[in-house]
Amino acid sequence: MQFLLAFIVVIPLIGAVAALLPAPPGLRGTGPDQAVLRHGVTVTGAVLVAAIVLAAGFDHDHPSTMQATTDISWIPALDVRIHLGIDGISLPLLVLTALLTFLCALYSYFKLPAGPSPKAFVALLLVLESGTLATFAVLDLLLFFLAFEMVLIPMYFLIARWGGARRQAAAWKFILYTLLGSVVMLLGLLLIGLKSGTFDMVALATDNGRGLTSSVQVIAVLAIGIGLAVKTPMWPLHSWLPDAHTAAPTVGSVLLAGVLLKMGTYGFVRILLPITPDGMHTFAPYLAAFAVVGIIYGSLACLALVRPGSKGDLKRLIAYSSVGHMGFVLLGIASMTPTGVNGALFANIAHGLITGLLFFLVGAVKDRYGTADLDTLSGATGAALYGRAPRLGGLLAFAAVASLGLPGLAGFWGEMLALFGSFDPADGLSRPAFLTFMSIAAFGTLLTAAYMLMLVRRVCMGEKREEPQLADVRTYEFAAWTPLVGLTVLAGLWPAALLGLTDPAVQKLLAGGKS
Repeated sequence: MQFLLAFIVVIPLIGAVAALLPAPPGLRGTGPDQAVLRHGVTVTGAVLVAAIVLAAGFDHDHPSTMQATTDISWIPALDVRIHLGIDGISLPLLVLTALLTFLCALYSYFKLPAGPSPKAFVALLLVLESGTLATFAVLDLLLFFLAFEMVLIPMYFLIARWGGARRQAAAWKFILYTLLGSVVMLLGLLLIGLKSGTFDMVALATDNGRGLTSSVQVIAVLAIGIGLAVKTPMWPLHSWLPDAHTAAPTVGSVLLAGVLLKMGTYGFVRILLPITPDGMHTFAPYLAAFAVVGIIYGSLACLALVRPGSKGDLKRLIAYSSVGHMGFVLLGIASMTPTGVNGALFANIAHGLITGLLFFLVGAVKDRYGTADLDTLSGATGAALYGRAPRLGGLLAFAAVASLGLPGLAGFWGEMLALFGSFDPADGLSRPAFLTFMSIAAFGTLLTAAYMLMLVRRVCMGEKREEPQLADVRTYEFAAWTPLVGLTVLAGLWPAALLGLTDPAVQKLLAGGKS
């Protein structure tokens, strides 16, 4: 198990280097381009298999215990260690990352976005996977920062070189926002490490803030929280996200929404809640306030984009919906209760599955119609996707109702638990304030249902016009999307499978938080 976790983190990096080398003659297939794309599928497939084996071998009776740990001294002078490990909080995110990256590699094998060399594309994809997996596996603050930053460069190039219109501006906006946030975050991480005498996240969480004064905790939460909030993204630090999603290729949008946004909220749970509890207590009401503003803002932006005559872009709409959905994650974290934090972690996974599927489907619609502009798609009556490509239309409708939180699907449980956490927040937090936040967030669920149903009405329904029949779901698309559909249903019908992993770990992390 110890070797397996290290293998999962390191093998994509080795695969990225190998992708840049010439393929052996016997493995080229029809040419070097096909060989390197096949290499990407193979490496990400191997990582996924290793992640599944790791999950199968995980001790599910003790999910709050760090397992598969590696602890090697790296920089003795600063007590920085190569410390890896997983528990019930990080394991689902690790498996989700491996799954989505493999599905993106498989999709790209058949539908490579237009751009430069496939070698560079596959290498960047693998570096991105390695950095994301490392973020969820490392247990040292400085290693966390390095892994957190490692994903920025490959995502920048995926947007800038393989993206659509205005990709350069979107890529620069993405890199500038996230880098500036990260500089502030590094200062906060250094403050914690130097004041406590260690960068080890397990030791710091066990200490539960006793080695840090309240003023140090407040400064650290402010600094680290800004960096994490940019990546989440939290309103009003979200403005890079719609441009990045609109310009990014399909697989870039899937990974950005499905995996990269989770790195920010994971940092709140793994670092700030257990290490700086007093600082989080101070900022929790403000975090909740920004979260509910993001929920309403994202929903209103989507309603404006889906309105006829607004020239709304489908990808941009799904990007703004992510701002709202991640607001529920932040609201659950701000409640500082096991119920709310479990809801946040569940919503993280659900958002990765559902929004990843939505971006895959929107990419397919754009591929068939040649545009993602809603007014162009729907014309006077609607795009009539049900009549022209019924399976694609059905999948889009499924993803939309899952995103709006239909009971029985994955999107329901995370948002509901986040609301329950706000109904009875942690001791010391203002219950009237959190009841107000809960009411506003609940209203946001109604707005979400409104724009998602309008989206289905405009894209899937409408009079069938005298136009050529569209290609319905292709075999490779079916292979890439089916796991996301299946897991969305499974998580909705059997939430205990995920909550059974996260709850003991969250209880331990909060060190005596209310049940």
